[in-house]
Amino acid sequence: MAEQATNLPPVSLVISDVDGTLVNSQKLLTPRAESAAKALGNAGIGFAITSGRPPKGMAMLIKPLALKTPIVGFNGGIFVTPEMRVIEKHVLAPKAAKSAANIILKSGADAWVYTDTEWLVRDPNAPHVGHEQWVVKFPPTVVADLAPALDHAVKIVAVSDDHDVAAHCSATLREELGTHASVVQSQAYYVDVTHPNANKGVALETLSRHLGIPHERIFTIGDMQTDTLMFALSGVSVAMGNASPEVKARATFATESNDNDGFAKAIERYVLQSAAALAAENRHH
Repeated sequence: MAEQATNLPPVSLVISDVDGTLVNSQKLLTPRAESAAKALGNAGIGFAITSGRPPKGMAMLIKPLALKTPIVGFNGGIFVTPEMRVIEKHVLAPKAAKSAANIILKSGADAWVYTDTEWLVRDPNAPHVGHEQWVVKFPPTVVADLAPALDHAVKIVAVSDDHDVAAHCSATLREELGTHASVVQSQAYYVDVTHPNANKGVALETLSRHLGIPHERIFTIGDMQTDTLMFALSGVSVAMGNASPEVKARATFATESNDNDGFAKAIERYVLQSAAALAAENRHH
């Protein structure tokens, strides 16, 4: 993994993961991160965010970051404008959604269902519901039965504080659903089930097409295995300092952790410095 920011391709778009990357471990946007993101806009470089969160769970970032590009929720399950108008979405096939919910509940885990507008839970006091509400800044809809929502589910989450249950549930979902869904263990206690085309590689391809920016002019930054799918397709990729060695090995560079302004430092070093040097060179010609 090279560490010198030399001879980097010019960047027209930065795509950033949110949790573990753009925000710190307290889920807060630091002043330096906000400043770096805004500096991209001033340099004429697009900035987009993608996350496993629902779009509404990223709404609090739109104004501070002055976002103008599509916002990518559910790791590529849904694309919305900054005004929250749906541009494109990948909904789970009802049969796959029903199978997933059955597998999750039989395994002893709790199940949450996200549609393009709602987050549905059966028990508002169940593990992680309160924390998730604090993170995404909107409350869940409490329902006795998740079944009606499974006809238009964008994401289903298995939740268990027993990490063995979560891991077993993840393996069973992969085995049973096969190519009918994308199954990702996003945390030791969360397993995300989405449409097979809802992943960050497809997110990059969709943004590339929508904004007319070639892959080689896209810069990506993230901290999880899910982010490596966009790393593989972008011109330059950066793994956070808090990422695993496996994730770091898949990126062009590594930066510092999300609690040490790693996002801002990567943008300043690998994007803004290069952009400034290129602008200076163009002025001399």
